[in-house]
Amino acid sequence: MAKRFFYGGQAVIEGVMMRGRRVMVTAIRCPGGEITMDVRSLASIYTSRMRNTPLLRGIIVLIEALVLGIKVLLYSANVALEEEEEEISGWMVWIIVTVSLALAVALFFMVPLFLTRLLNIDSSIVFNLVDGGIRIAIFILYLWLVALVPDIKRVFAYHGAEHKTVNAYEAGVPLEVEAVREYNTAHVRCGTSFLFAVMLIAILVFALVGLPSLWLMVLSRILLIPVIAALGYEVTYFGANHISNALVRMIIAPGLWLQALTTREPDDRQLEVALSALRKAVEIDQLDEVA
Repeated sequence: MAKRFFYGGQAVIEGVMMRGRRVMVTAIRCPGGEITMDVRSLASIYTSRMRNTPLLRGIIVLIEALVLGIKVLLYSANVALEEEEEEISGWMVWIIVTVSLALAVALFFMVPLFLTRLLNIDSSIVFNLVDGGIRIAIFILYLWLVALVPDIKRVFAYHGAEHKTVNAYEAGVPLEVEAVREYNTAHVRCGTSFLFAVMLIAILVFALVGLPSLWLMVLSRILLIPVIAALGYEVTYFGANHISNALVRMIIAPGLWLQALTTREPDDRQLEVALSALRKAVEIDQLDEVA
């Protein structure tokens, strides 16, 4: 029997991307009202054995989220604005990924570090607790500010549609708007929960580094990102697979609460888009199994 596959995806501009075993399906609501779908095969790195290897999979998932996320966002923007789609080159995607990652590191790791240094704290434990507290505060503030942008609110509604659809599928109900509508907009495998886990695990990892010179602390914040991402994914993965455990539910609860900032209640038309993407991804996977 084939190992159970967990579907998931990403909200984009006027649409949803769902990732299947071998393909990603992006469904977009066009300005004219019709739903268009784009199906793309996944590169081998995203489907190989490494994608299911503990610790390695967290790093690959991070790369996947950045690279594929940018590609589908650019695609959705072209479709939503009725512009001609130009295939973005691989090197350009990597430039965008590098710049995005650099900005994220600067905002969520360097700014907290330099702010905490101003407090002249001598204890490594206290320093990293304060550093982590500032990091989490910046993260929550960032999400809150982004959620105020009207266009982002619509993307967050599609995010809610994606979660409702996946929750309904995993519950085994028919993939119809009427059935899916009743499900929650939060999901245990959401990227928001993953990032929150990363913020918490960073406190523990950086505490092990201690209080070396400033340049070593800066370097550690960069070089240890893959380690933190790997551990963060394992925590999220474990939580998703042990959701029935009361202690696990208590631990993952903050990440689920935080999703109130990154999801909105979708309307039926947005649910139709998410359902279209998931149905297509499941259909392709079932055909591959038969073949």
